[in-house]
Amino acid sequence: MYTFIVILILIVCIALALAVLVQNSKGGGLAANFSAPNQVLGVRKTTETIEKITWGLAIALVVLSLAATIAIPRHSTESAITTEVDVNAAKSVTPAAAAAPVATEAAAEAAPAAEAE
Repeated sequence: MYTFIVILILIVCIALALAVLVQNSKGGGLAANFSAPNQVLGVRKTTETIEKITWGLAIALVVLSLAATIAIPRHSTESAITTEVDVNAAKSVTPAAAAAPVATEAAAEAAPAAEAE
């Protein structure tokens, strides 16, 4: 679903760019080419139509962007990085814990005897 919405967003973006490029704010653009008096859509109608198409595409882009935000796939709450860090931390042995000497009773009895000498 998300991929479909993204493809629709791309199509709307291209159509919106073309619609903006076709119109001219000073009355030129595509509307200037249709200024013949016997034309069904005159200059004013063509300009209004292109403007309505532009507004429609802009609204469609906003709606599709919001829909894409809602449809973003969320597979898990943990990211792959934290999972990898947890796995590596469990596998590794800390050198400080392995190098620590273990006290025994014999060593404890020998220490005071060495101090007495």
